[in-house]
Amino acid sequence: MGAHLTFLACMKNFADALQSIAVTLWVGGMWAIGYIVAPVLFLHVSDRALAGALAGKLFALIAYVGIGCAAYLLLFRLVRFGGGAFRQGFFWLTLLMLALVVAGQFGVQPILESLREQALPKQVLESVFRDRFATWHGIASVLYLVQSLLGLALVLSQGRAIR
Repeated sequence: MGAHLTFLACMKNFADALQSIAVTLWVGGMWAIGYIVAPVLFLHVSDRALAGALAGKLFALIAYVGIGCAAYLLLFRLVRFGGGAFRQGFFWLTLLMLALVVAGQFGVQPILESLREQALPKQVLESVFRDRFATWHGIASVLYLVQSLLGLALVLSQGRAIR
């Protein structure tokens, strides 16, 4: 019986640690890519289209990381707290961030990609699609900023059930 309880306590500690790792990976990755890596790419890569393509790949990667982390975090909270998870700010912050990631990755990004393809052989910023691209890029940027701010709240709230 004692070994069983020790195993359960160890698994609980592992699940708690994995929650912290998921929040750190997701939010830290968003901040690093969005506010350090992407600006450096545009500053140091002379071909803006290449810089944009590289940044786009990194944003897509962190979106999928976010979807995976959010799935774990939501499931973790539901298993740990049952219906009480629905009364926690952490749960709702995570769900809102997930909704924004999904909207950006599967709503806005396909529009941006379509505009890039329609502009070929020109670069989208040198085409008649420039204004539409700028508008949708602005929407993507606002979504990312809101996710980043919600991520700050998530980091500050992790480990406790905020209400």
